[in-house]
Amino acid sequence: MNVGKKIRHLREQKGLTQEAVAYVLHISQPTYARLENGDRNSWANYIEPLCSLFEIQPEDLFKQDTLIINQNQQGGNGAFIINQLSEQLIAQYEENSKLKDDIIADLKKRLSKHE
Repeated sequence: MNVGKKIRHLREQKGLTQEAVAYVLHISQPTYARLENGDRNSWANYIEPLCSLFEIQPEDLFKQDTLIINQNQQGGNGAFIINQLSEQLIAQYEENSKLKDDIIADLKKRLSKHE
């Protein structure tokens, strides 16, 4: 799950609108929407206020594991938000498949030069 998707997930878990989060960050809603959609990496400029708003640690935005701890959930009991492993597996599969195709194409090209 990329950072934008994690930010969207955390916002939805809090029951906040894009407009509300944009207001806290002092940016427009369309700009905030681009952060969630991954159109911009300028979310890095907003790490501190985002983490404060969602009550998480900065490293939680970058974790590749299946759990993000949100201390605000259920009165600060540290309930777990379980991320979809399938998204990660699909992305890894697609990346590996493309890499395999590139290697095969390169090997075919090399073989044709030697024939």
